[in-house]
Amino acid sequence: MTVEVIGNWAGLVWVALNEQGKLGVKGLKKATKLKEKEIYAALGWLAREGKVSIEEAETDVVVALL
Repeated sequence: MTVEVIGNWAGLVWVALNEQGKLGVKGLKKATKLKEKEIYAALGWLAREGKVSIEEAETDVVVALL
């Protein structure tokens, strides 16, 4: 896995959140077709850039664009 690949995953996650609003990891998996570990890598990228808010819900992690 390279930085370029993670950046591409982050782009997919950003587009999904931009189109659908707040989503959980399960919703992101469905929207992006990424694996869970790929989603978490993408979320780390987007969080580092200050582009997402991440909240822990009862059974999922919920993410939204800032």
